[in-house]
Amino acid sequence: MSASRIRYELTGMRALVTGAASGIGYATAELFARSGAVVAMNDLPGEKLTAALARLHGQGLQVVEAAGDLSIADTARAVGRSAVEALGGLDFLVNNAGAPLTRTAIPPSDLDALSDDFWDRILRVNLLSAFWVTQSVVAALRSSQGAIVNTVSVAAFGGGASSGAYATAKAGLAGLTRELARGLAPVVRVNGIAPGYVNSPWECSFGDADAAAQSEVALQRVGEPAEYADVIAFLCAGAAYITGEVVTVSGGRLL
Repeated sequence: MSASRIRYELTGMRALVTGAASGIGYATAELFARSGAVVAMNDLPGEKLTAALARLHGQGLQVVEAAGDLSIADTARAVGRSAVEALGGLDFLVNNAGAPLTRTAIPPSDLDALSDDFWDRILRVNLLSAFWVTQSVVAALRSSQGAIVNTVSVAAFGGGASSGAYATAKAGLAGLTRELARGLAPVVRVNGIAPGYVNSPWECSFGDADAAAQSEVALQRVGEPAEYADVIAFLCAGAAYITGEVVTVSGGRLL
């Protein structure tokens, strides 16, 4: 992987990144903060988020805690409102929080494994949370003429996922991205990224990702969180004439 040659000047900007304790969310929060932004970092309350905040504080970066379980509607909205209050406004929202909620992939044929409770939790975490947080901060984003980026997934376009419920939720998030772009235009831009393989902790194991990437991905490797953060930053801080798009970032997996 070669380091990005793009640099952003985000001094004075304010961002809320959900699912920010690890992986793509952490890399995005770090990139924004290194570029001068003040970043509210959301994740579930606990040691993981505390450690992530401490690492970035130790580098002298401006990050604040926005802990909360976004699968609960009232909590998700409260997280958004408190982040806006703590930051004094909002320029960028990155709806990155998501989870497979299973340690092993559920075959598409196993419909009985997709219980009502599983569906409910999957939709809350991977789709509804993005709507709830957006709803709570949209006034601030309109005021700043800001931008939203949602983390979708290549699973939204077919080709396998941790479960059919997860793929469906992410397809819904792609649809929500387009509808929010329609609803918030022309003041707020809304886009998404659809990641492929990511070198980060993930609850669901798919086996040897490196070997799979060698055979399935044109660039023959797993993507690094920082490479996904690059695209998120571009869609937030640049890309002034792009809205309603979901950009596939997969190293050529879908070719």
